[in-house]
Amino acid sequence: MAKKLYVGGLAYQTDQQGLQNLFSQAGAVTSAVIINDKMTGRSKGFGFVEMATDEEAQNAISMFNGQEFEGRAITVNEARPLEPRSDRGGFNRGGNGGGHQGGGGFGGARRQSW
Repeated sequence: MAKKLYVGGLAYQTDQQGLQNLFSQAGAVTSAVIINDKMTGRSKGFGFVEMATDEEAQNAISMFNGQEFEGRAITVNEARPLEPRSDRGGFNRGGNGGGHQGGGGFGGARRQSW
């Protein structure tokens, strides 16, 4: 059964092919993915590698965890399942979104006071 590994502490210039080549030293690599920032497209400095068997995954952890790769000490461990995110706040959480109400301003008709 395939085992997914988390790989952290990657240099920003590390690409997927380089990551796959490194982990292929430990066994058959099913996939290698570098996680990129959605806005900039730049690497976030971590990724995931899927090894073909549990044994190869354990071999990769023992070979590479704490070792230097492309000038950085990397962290390699078994990937945990993605946990559901809680509401982290942000914009537009209901209400009117902070919009402006009423008229006035430039070029509009004058308001008449009653």
